[in-house]
Amino acid sequence: MAVDFRAIGQRIKQKRQARGMTQENLAEALACSVGYISNMERGTTKISLTTLAKIADTLHCDLGELVVGTSMRGEHYLDFEFEEIISTLDEKEKQMLLHLLKTYIRNRDV
Repeated sequence: MAVDFRAIGQRIKQKRQARGMTQENLAEALACSVGYISNMERGTTKISLTTLAKIADTLHCDLGELVVGTSMRGEHYLDFEFEEIISTLDEKEKQMLLHLLKTYIRNRDV
């Protein structure tokens, strides 16, 4: 799975703007240049995990929100995980998984 730095940059920008921060504010908080923030938000530079964690902390959000667009605190955070797993299955495996889930649901309260 390739890292989509453009999507990550867009999420950073959305979170920054939602917090009422300018690129200058974020740059100051991270001790970096405004140009670096601009490049991150446009996806033209690769962001280290350390920097991404600092950004998440500064923007008061989960790292997962920036990387994949979901939050462990969010109501639907597992949807992405299920989609990833299901996309690797062939038709027969999907049918088997569906059968297992239906059986589980029928019997979970027994």
